[in-house]
Amino acid sequence: MRIIVVGAGKVGTSLTAQLIREHRVTVIDQEPKLIENIINVYDVMGVCGNGASYEVQKEAEVGKADLLIATTSSDEINILACLVAKKLGVAHTIARIRNPEYETQLRFMRGELGLTMSINPEKAAAHEIARVLRFPAAMKLESFSKGRLELVEYRLPERSALDGVRLLDIYRNARARVLICAVSRKGQTTIPSGDFELKTGDKIYVTAAPEHLSAFFQYLGVFRKKASTVMIVGASKMCYYLADELLHMGMSVKIIDQNEARCTQISEQLPRALVIQGDGTDSELLAEEGIEQTDAFVALTGIDEANILMAMCASRQTEQCKVVAKINRRSLTELVSSEGMIDSVVSVRDVTTELIVQYVRAMESAAGSRIKTLHRLVGGTVEEAIDFSRQMREITLGENPNVTIPLLGFMGVPSAIDITRVGSSGILPVINTAIAHKDAGVGMIGAGIVHPPFACFEKAILGWCERYGV
Repeated sequence: MRIIVVGAGKVGTSLTAQLIREHRVTVIDQEPKLIENIINVYDVMGVCGNGASYEVQKEAEVGKADLLIATTSSDEINILACLVAKKLGVAHTIARIRNPEYETQLRFMRGELGLTMSINPEKAAAHEIARVLRFPAAMKLESFSKGRLELVEYRLPERSALDGVRLLDIYRNARARVLICAVSRKGQTTIPSGDFELKTGDKIYVTAAPEHLSAFFQYLGVFRKKASTVMIVGASKMCYYLADELLHMGMSVKIIDQNEARCTQISEQLPRALVIQGDGTDSELLAEEGIEQTDAFVALTGIDEANILMAMCASRQTEQCKVVAKINRRSLTELVSSEGMIDSVVSVRDVTTELIVQYVRAMESAAGSRIKTLHRLVGGTVEEAIDFSRQMREITLGENPNVTIPLLGFMGVPSAIDITRVGSSGILPVINTAIAHKDAGVGMIGAGIVHPPFACFEKAILGWCERYGV
């Protein structure tokens, strides 16, 4: 495919590095040095100028592209770049949109402005952390095959039960149906055989059904239940998204930040969270706030070094606490990961890049499939169907792992509508309508979509408040 990347910053550069392996990539940026650097390093076509400009996009031959990805630091430029690209004939556009104020307008942007996908880096990274906290023993967690299989990244600690053990013996002794499909040792990744012997410090990639993974980690003596109490340092946008998701999962959340204004703001946004003004690097403060009784500690300040130090300090204060740190600089990420200093590391750039690359690959997989024909039969488009799924995700509590959507990175179908989210966002559920015949195979009448009236959700919220005395 021909892909246009607008913005040669960290995300744009990371995307380019991955996409050039399989696609023709053109990069647009206003900074001549960035364009020169990315051309020299990755041997791609570069155009210097404003990516939202019609003339600049014409020079980059955007009209011949299959996809445009806008990743600049400005939400407005990203949106305008996608709009101009649509007018030039680009079928698919992706915009990086970070401002929380636009969250309630995403439905309009996708529907009226023609955005195929919008991605909020902070929200996506927060979702990644929340997923890890569901299985604290893992460094990273990925789901496959409609949730029936999970891939877990795990580092062997010192005095691990697997140190010096052959894979063949593990399968024989653990009595858990797991597969160690890869082992990373000192930067080298190996596809192991049964005779492969594990060593302390190895990162192993284990795949199995969720129940077998639990049994495997119980065998190792490192199984941890899902976190129920979480301490977050840094009242950032990412903190808001993470805390909101954790609260909806039923967890108890405590937030620490030095800035009084940020503490006030996030306490108003998240009244169910406990917000404390203080220095998260102060070990005495962490001890006072019960770090030893906390299931998970997450460092989300804007300073990588501070996040690393806080995470390491939290690890020393309690062995049972799952520790996660946000680190943006690749060199620090690699150092911390290779040395095993912290349980899990999250990079906003890497999460954003991975999601976009997943979407690009899903586009390729879906090309020429019968899905398009199916959606045309019911009077809509694939893009509209994807948009409906994203909208529903904003107002639901979870996803159904048994039914996934390939074009959305195999996201589960949104499930369990939250009336409070409908009320706060103004997004109404999408209802499929049709009248089916009593006899199978006769056919049906309709096959359209409707939205329920907003008034029924208002009444539901008022009724809930009255019943529970809120």
